Parts: sequence; C-alpha cells; structure tokens
Amino acid sequence: MDYVQLGNSGLRVSKFVFGTMTFAGTHGFEGLGSATGETARRQIDIALDAGVNAIDTANVYSRGDSERVLGEALAGRRDKVLIFTKVGFPMVAGPNGPGTSRLQVTAQIEASLRRLQTDYVDLYFTHRWDGVTPVEETVETMTSLIKAGKIRYWGVSNHSAWALTKTVMTARACGLIAPIAQQIYYTAEGREAEYELLPAGADLGVGAMIWSPLGQGLLTGKVTRDQGAPEGSRQATKWPEPWIMDWDRLWRVVDALKAVAAEQHATVAQIALAWLQARPNVGPIVIGARTDEQLRESLDAAAITLTADQHDRIEAVARPAPIYPLWHRARTSIDRASPAEVGYLRGHRQTLGLD
Repeated sequence: MDYVQLGNSGLRVSKFVFGTMTFAGTHGFEGLGSATGETARRQIDIALDAGVNAIDTANVYSRGDSERVLGEALAGRRDKVLIFTKVGFPMVAGPNGPGTSRLQVTAQIEASLRRLQTDYVDLYFTHRWDGVTPVEETVETMTSLIKAGKIRYWGVSNHSAWALTKTVMTARACGLIAPIAQQIYYTAEGREAEYELLPAGADLGVGAMIWSPLGQGLLTGKVTRDQGAPEGSRQATKWPEPWIMDWDRLWRVVDALKAVAAEQHATVAQIALAWLQARPNVGPIVIGARTDEQLRESLDAAAITLTADQHDRIEAVARPAPIYPLWHRARTSIDRASPAEVGYLRGHRQTLGLD
C-alpha cells in the first residue's frame, strides 16, 4: 500500500481509505450494507492487514449508527487508525439542523466523538457547502476545534472550486487554519472534477480524496446495457446517485474497463480503481464493500499498474467536454499551464483536433 501526503499538511494517508457507509444499514441506508459487530471488526482487520491506515465515516450515515458501529469495532485499538468523519447534513429537526454553523458543528462533533468512543477525530469534513453560514464562522469554528484537540485537521466535501477557494483564502486572510483536503466524486465516467476542482485543490495545497470511485456500483461490470442492477445491490434499491448525463457514455466506459480487465486478468472494478489512482492530482480513494470478498477485491487493485495505452483508452471514451474557458486555454495557453492543469488541457487539445 502506498501512502500520500494529504494536501499542505504532515498527514500521510494510505492510497486507499476504508469507507464505512456500509456499516449499520439503518434509517434509510438499508440498501448499502449492514455490517455490525464481528463483521465490522473483521473488515477493519482486512483493511489494516492490507496497509490501510484511515477509516472514513459521517454522522449522517445510518443517522449516527455507522459511527457507533465503527467506534465499537475499534475498541482497544483507536491508535491504530486515522478516523475521518463529517458534519453538515441535518441530524436534528428545526431550522438550525443542517449546515456548518458554530452551533451545528460544535454540537455534532461532541455527538460524533461519543459514538466513535474517542477523544478526537483526525480529519473532520464539512459534508457539503452551507451557502448561508458565513465562511468566517465555519473556518473559525474548525480552528477552535483543532486548538481544543477535538480534531487534528479539517476538510471540505462536495464544494465547487470557487467555494473551495473562498474557504481557503478566507482562512489565510483571517490567520486561521485552512482545510487540507476536499472529498469529491470522481470516476472514469464522472469526470467533472477535472474542470476546476482537481487543479484548484493542487494549486491551493488541498488534497483530493475521492468518494464512490466505482460510481456507486455502476462501474463494477455487474450493470450493463443489457443487464440491470443485481437484486439487493445499491442501484437496485433506486438509490438516487450518481447522476448520469449520458448513459451511452457510461456503457462505453464499462466496455473499455472490461477490455482492459481481460488484458490484465483483473475485474472491472479493479481496473476502475487502478485507472483512478493513476490520475493527476488524485490522493486517497475511499473504498467501501458490502462483503469481505468485495473489500479484498478492491484492496488488490492497489497493486495493478495499467500501461499508458490501457490508461489512455479508458480516458478517451469519457473525456469531459471542453467547456469555456477551458477550450480557449487548450487552444492558446498550454505552454503556460500549471502542472495541475496540463493533463486536462492536453486531453482537450486532442478533442479539439490540435494535437
């Protein structure tokens, strides 16, 4: 297992992070998984044995029950792992339930710590952009939690590039502590993050941690043009994510992944992960699993290296459209591009017929 420096920090995180949205399976999360007790402990053992040093959860997963199961499973070995959790979705009723206000964040970190049976969280994410609470209030609250020892670092999730930049620059301007990571959606099919989020994060010193790298089950090879989601899977439960703008494009990606999987004697899911871990500006990747076998399959992808041709064949079938002003930059400015932008701009010079 490789380890990466997370953003502009001294924190080193395994390339794969174990995600626990599949723990508990209560309060609307029944279709994702239901690991508890010995199953949860065994899956954590599998991840740790493979070199994983971080576990990701959120207060909203199973309405706190995922954190509770994780806390119980880590009893007596808290010091063996980094724990990441999140705040932002409503956990209590009323107008102050959602968001990242001082009221919400300070209340929810205490609740998360109780459920996790720990005194601190290693990385605390705002789960989504608030849009109402002043950024200064959120940044100041996170800084105070770090100084109080309740969290070690903080990050953001599901932000736009301008919101990410505003957050970082506000922290710097106020002499407060900036986020070190952004958790974002990015797959071989869902590549909007390439437009601005990935290069912005690299420029700002904010590491990119990827959630749902298998497209929430769509990039496993089990769902095809002619075959719907397997019974009992997340997609069979009418789970509302991810948003697919072009289904034919998705199937082209699945076809490309299948072809490379056959060449590598690997599974489709493993190739999707191998492709993603080699992408520019990508840091840790959060992997989840309903079963031990799925977890081992994903972890084994860490050892797979694609050839340049295999990587490029997958990349080409789902290259994002060159939206403005990026098509203009691709035409005129690649010689002045930052390292974080080069991969995207080169790909679109090919799309525009310039290379």
